[in-house]
Amino acid sequence: MFESPSTLLLGLVTGLFFGFLLQKGQVAKYRAILGQLLFRDWTVAKVMGTAVIVGSVGVYALVCMGETELAVKPMRVAGVLVGSLVFGSGMAMLGYCPGTSVAACAEGRRDAWTGVLGMCAGALVFVAAKPVLDPLILSLGDLGKITLPGLTHTSPWLWIGGLVVAGVVALVATRRGA
Repeated sequence: MFESPSTLLLGLVTGLFFGFLLQKGQVAKYRAILGQLLFRDWTVAKVMGTAVIVGSVGVYALVCMGETELAVKPMRVAGVLVGSLVFGSGMAMLGYCPGTSVAACAEGRRDAWTGVLGMCAGALVFVAAKPVLDPLILSLGDLGKITLPGLTHTSPWLWIGGLVVAGVVALVATRRGA
């Protein structure tokens, strides 16, 4: 199924805006990612944590207004562990995550191109290997389509409120250390 041109344009504009914000937030820099990995600079965590909190509020507000539905994917423990290992290893070696590497490329940083090309190659290898990996490894520990509100039979807004409080506490804690 193909998306409409207006949907594709909205995705492009949103992606450009997100990249612009990453660049303005100074998180598309190797030093910022390295500082985060070494627990010396909390800029990346603050920017991404803010994005998660704002995104959570926005998505659940849209769900409450009936403008969208959640498409919860199944929780597959082995897939999460393998994906985390691959993602974390790549980020530690390159010094960029996928979003910041693309933003760094847009800034003209040649070192980030290595990561972007590696991500593209890795994606191609994964697509080719997925039919074999899925039944052998990636689908192990399938817990189904679960969410924290579903598991606890509570409102998602309770969790989002907790996320906001945790974000404020983290912001205050990291500001003191700065």
